Amino acid sequence: MLSTLKILWSSFKMALQELRVNKLRTFLSLLGITIGIFCIIAVLTVTGSMESNIRKDLNSLGTNVIFVQKWPWDGDGEWWRYMNRPEPKYSELRAIKEKVQSAEVVTFLFNSGGRKVEFGSDYMENVEMLATTADLEKMQPVELSAGRYFSPTELTNGSNVVVLGANIWEGLFFTPEAAIGKVVRIAGRNTRVIGVLKRKGESLMGGVINDNTMLLPYTYARTIIDERRFADPWFMVKAKPGVAVGQLKDDLIGAMRAIHRLKPTQENDFALNEITTAQKELESVFGSINLGGWLIAIFSLFVGSFGIANIMFVSVKERTSIIGLKKAIGARPGIILMEFLIESVLLSLIGGGLGLLFVFIGTLIAKNMFSSFEIAMSTGNIILGLSVSAIVGVIAGFIPAFFASRLDPVVAIRSNS
Repeated sequence: MLSTLKILWSSFKMALQELRVNKLRTFLSLLGITIGIFCIIAVLTVTGSMESNIRKDLNSLGTNVIFVQKWPWDGDGEWWRYMNRPEPKYSELRAIKEKVQSAEVVTFLFNSGGRKVEFGSDYMENVEMLATTADLEKMQPVELSAGRYFSPTELTNGSNVVVLGANIWEGLFFTPEAAIGKVVRIAGRNTRVIGVLKRKGESLMGGVINDNTMLLPYTYARTIIDERRFADPWFMVKAKPGVAVGQLKDDLIGAMRAIHRLKPTQENDFALNEITTAQKELESVFGSINLGGWLIAIFSLFVGSFGIANIMFVSVKERTSIIGLKKAIGARPGIILMEFLIESVLLSLIGGGLGLLFVFIGTLIAKNMFSSFEIAMSTGNIILGLSVSAIVGVIAGFIPAFFASRLDPVVAIRSNS
């Protein structure tokens, strides 16, 4: 056992020496493996990071929350089926609360983009107005940098108050504390700032609340905008603790059909959207992207494996007489086979390591360029890259190694090559 380990260690050192002596040949052989591993891990890293960020955004929307809207998230492209549906109405809020016993809280909201917020001579354009009734903070994280959220009285009495997103208060006041208590103009209406939101950063899915959003009580916002014509209204319904989303959905279907007075033969004229719908769509999209990355990588690895096989055949040819001497003094075929497999795997691992290094450098550059997008090369991807490299090395080097292990020692010693 000890002698075998010594021979393998000697083979390992010889493999390193061969790689150093034939630098150009080694580089050309590594190129295919490097490109292949780079393609695989780069695609998996980017898609994995995107999926992680999007799932994080989706989870922030609430996994036990159903969105009652006009349009379905998984629409089949037949938009004409949905365009004549009625918009959700504020007047339906009480009926939903009364009929849906499995709901913990129900909130009515509408949003309207392209708004203008002014303070003195300064202004912010293309601001999104989000109007809400009570309990939004129970479904969505409403994190404040300064000030406070709406009181129940302000939400019901139509008080002219507003909570500003990070982009808005930074653009108008620079600091969160400076914004509190100031009066801004929204569509020409004086509105007092009572709170400012913490910065959330860019989000791939957007979310209900973002840095370019201002929150207003619904009863005040509807005096500024007619949500039936210039906004997108919807309900958010959160399930009670211990209640399955499926049960909540069934209860909502019954309640909404009763509210809209639909006959048993009529199809639903509303959509109940949930996070799992978007997650299923994402799995399909990312699965296709990963498949494309694997196809590109397999082609590169195929080319790279031929390069390694070629260099190994050349290496066997150059060391034929040495192989003959080793076999003459007692080296078994298995040791010769292992010697060349080690060299092949080492060559492939170096190529794979370079591919991983390039991906890692790419993630560092991406982090500096897109600070709000979390991208990282996972340990699983590193292990996968090295494992694929090792497998390619074994496959590419086996035939040359097998050929070397079967050489006749007498014929091999007489060889001048």
